[in-house]
Amino acid sequence: MFIDVLLEALIDTLKTVPFLFLAYLLMEWLENRAEEKSVEAVHKAGPFAPVAGGLLGMIPQCGFSAAVSNLYASGIVSAGTLLAVFLSTSDEMLPILISRRTEVGFIFKVLGYKCAAGIIVGLLTDLVLRRLGRKSGKTIEAICEQEGCQCEDGILKSALIHTLKITLFIFITSLIVGFAVEAVGTEQLEHFILNKPFLGEILAGIVGLIPNCAASVVLTDLYLKGGMSFGAMMSGLLCASGVGLLVLFRINRKLKENLRILLLLYVSGVLFGALAGLIF
Repeated sequence: MFIDVLLEALIDTLKTVPFLFLAYLLMEWLENRAEEKSVEAVHKAGPFAPVAGGLLGMIPQCGFSAAVSNLYASGIVSAGTLLAVFLSTSDEMLPILISRRTEVGFIFKVLGYKCAAGIIVGLLTDLVLRRLGRKSGKTIEAICEQEGCQCEDGILKSALIHTLKITLFIFITSLIVGFAVEAVGTEQLEHFILNKPFLGEILAGIVGLIPNCAASVVLTDLYLKGGMSFGAMMSGLLCASGVGLLVLFRINRKLKENLRILLLLYVSGVLFGALAGLIF
């Protein structure tokens, strides 16, 4: 058991490393190479930035959500873009569906619905924030100072230091989550959801919030085995952002802001999940 959990946590963590490194490299390049106007242009990508986030979020790797969490904490992307990525990210769902020889039409339906939900929530979130006059106030320099990355030593070294710190954090947390899931057991989790038919979307959404790539695997597997409804599966998968939430809470020190994003992610995931159950 210990070895299995250890290997799973290690593999999940290693999957995020390339995405994290590229994100940090981009941040360092923006700080050290781009002019102030260029940084501002990226920061204000426009009202349709969540559209790009929703489309890119479908990349079947949990590391992308971690990368965008870093970009949000640095003020490069908006809250709406972050939510669009969190809701649309396919995580490990896609490999599971493909390995089970699921119909192509069904796969595109799930991916398309998640992407659409992410874009809608992202656009509405940014619209409301703009109406309220809310601005990020975050800067790349502030993140560097917070993390003590020694940016003056070059962007590669700085990006590596950032990546190593957050990778260690992800690995330790994944171990804790892995042992917790192992202790409860997937069968107990299945019964937990099956015994609450009217609360399926709500409970599946909570499972989806587990900050680990395994959440999307469990949810997809349970649906394919008849363990939950389509709406419940969608609710869980919409809330499943891989390790993105972990990185957000680790890097962004504004706890209330993080909790608001967590609440928005959960509520929108459950609502769109329930809507999927009615539509399909």
